[in-house]
Amino acid sequence: MQKQRIGYVIKAVDRNLVAAETHDFHIITVSSMLPDSVCSSSSEGHELPSPSLKVVHRYGPCHKTDSPPSPSQILTHDEARVQSINSQITGFSSVENNFPSTELVTLPSKSGSSLGSGNYVVNIGLGSPRKDLSLVFDTGSSLTWTQCEPCAAICYKQHDPIFNPSESTGYANVSCNTAMCNQLKIRGCSGTTCLYGIKYGDKSSTIGYLAKDTLTLSPTEIITDFYFGCGQQNQGIFGQVAGIIGLGRNQFSIISQTSMKYGNIFSYCLPSTSSKPGYLTFGKSEISNAIQYIPLANSQEFYFIDITAIYVGGQKLPISPTVFSTYGSIIDSGTVITRLSLEAYTALKNSFRQQMSMYPMGQSTKTLDTCYDFSSYTAVKIPQISIEFAGNTKIDLDSTGILYYISLSQTCLAFATNTGITNLTILGNVQQKTMQVVYDVAGGKLGFGPNGCA
Repeated sequence: MQKQRIGYVIKAVDRNLVAAETHDFHIITVSSMLPDSVCSSSSEGHELPSPSLKVVHRYGPCHKTDSPPSPSQILTHDEARVQSINSQITGFSSVENNFPSTELVTLPSKSGSSLGSGNYVVNIGLGSPRKDLSLVFDTGSSLTWTQCEPCAAICYKQHDPIFNPSESTGYANVSCNTAMCNQLKIRGCSGTTCLYGIKYGDKSSTIGYLAKDTLTLSPTEIITDFYFGCGQQNQGIFGQVAGIIGLGRNQFSIISQTSMKYGNIFSYCLPSTSSKPGYLTFGKSEISNAIQYIPLANSQEFYFIDITAIYVGGQKLPISPTVFSTYGSIIDSGTVITRLSLEAYTALKNSFRQQMSMYPMGQSTKTLDTCYDFSSYTAVKIPQISIEFAGNTKIDLDSTGILYYISLSQTCLAFATNTGITNLTILGNVQQKTMQVVYDVAGGKLGFGPNGCA
């Protein structure tokens, strides 16, 4: 009877929570945190804008993958990405300098400039006739690459058939003596053919030919002479995707290569759960009137932004703006959990814990130290978290952008300390969920809009 009575009390409290929701708090049903095993075929009223690609989570039911990593393994991979970003910001390499020896190429002994592969996947067409490929999209990388036959050294297992250049009438290798080849940060030559190399923070790597071919985004959106990496030696933690589509800032990015067509503007929406689709859109098409813009700092690699404050439950945290400005802040589609300096994270953690003191704490992870046990609840009340940027623009995070689900007994605050060699703030993809995020690179601004997708 005592156990039954407690159950009634919990349900009554849950009903009261629903009635008590305000702008400064979210009421979340605990069952909504559970991962769904079925892919939702619709975006619940949000039509896919054009020209667009559908975005799905690489480890969710909308994308075929064998043996997806656990949430803890994803966090481990995420930490490797963060360390790689730290290394590039400071100009110090934390990864091994030498690529594996190979009969295919010998490349300069220095670390790569790009990062790990991120968490969201889009489908594109490559070649003439087109071959469909699933690529991770990544704002922290610029060169798009895919695995290519004949895989002269090694290729990992992927779901899509490996791209075969000999079957495309538009394929051409790029010569060593060209301007594009000379702009690669890691390059080599095989005879007169240009070679690229990328090594990621988790020690994954790709080496191959710099090439160009036709890229198809949709039946009506076709880009000819698109430069990409045709990988011949690819190994590491790429899952079973066919490669990476680079949305970074240098000349190899798809954004730079299509600037005449789409005006150096793109936007995306990351879905609330791994069972729903989002989108990646090129150009000004379908940008919401509700977008709030903030300045986008000049940079040749990352998308730097200016964070000035954080709010929890409507209360501004006691953090000096210099904490954010000392090393700066970036937004990154491939980092999962937002990273803060120790001072900023400590203020956030303390405030969040105080406002969540009615719930039992759960076991911490190596990365996340503010976790809760919601296994005895049907609904929980969590404080709203908001981020303020230069110009006093304040963005409210969606409720799905505040907690990271590992299990009902281990659901954690989706923020962590940047434990690397910088105090860099990295705005991760969990915090971007459901928002339309607009990168107006030409206009020097970044925009956030609510309800971009479900």
